[in-house]
Amino acid sequence: MGHLLGYARVSTTDQDASLQIDALNAAGCYRVFVDTMSGSLQHRPELDKLLDQLRPGDTVVVWRLDRLGRSIRHLIDQLHALAERGIGFRSLQETIDTTSPGGRLVFHVFAALAEFERDLIKERTNAGLAAARARGRTGGRPSRLSADQVRTARRLYEQQDMTVAQIGDVLGVSRTTIYRALARHTERVAARRPKPAPTM
Repeated sequence: MGHLLGYARVSTTDQDASLQIDALNAAGCYRVFVDTMSGSLQHRPELDKLLDQLRPGDTVVVWRLDRLGRSIRHLIDQLHALAERGIGFRSLQETIDTTSPGGRLVFHVFAALAEFERDLIKERTNAGLAAARARGRTGGRPSRLSADQVRTARRLYEQQDMTVAQIGDVLGVSRTTIYRALARHTERVAARRPKPAPTM
């Protein structure tokens, strides 16, 4: 019989993970790993520790699906990696448990939706490249992106279905421009974060 290991994540340092931790403990997790982070592009050290400690027969438990995956594609990739190691997955809010037949069925439905989403992105990418070629775009790319383009670039990058070069081709800018736009967005998010009150 394997162990239940919990994983919780909060978005910023001023959020409280108590709700998730209490639910995971109530579900029988003998240990809970908690990451505190501000963006989906950042490293998750506690998740890495959890993945390193898992053994065949164990089950990863989360309070909600979005605590583990940044997108449907990323979530499915994570669950595939767990399944290949003989590790189960349970989400408390969505009542999904891949150690049960019903949970595995839901997992396969998610996988089919993720594949559908990836095919749509590829189709849009190819259409964008074809349109750019039809307009004769071979150089002189604009150096700036609109706010909508930055949001599109960030979404495609976070879904991990396209390379930075492919995103640049679709939006008509260089890889450097995409990297800079993503970096500026991360800096703006960090700047908006409330600063902790000084200790007395």
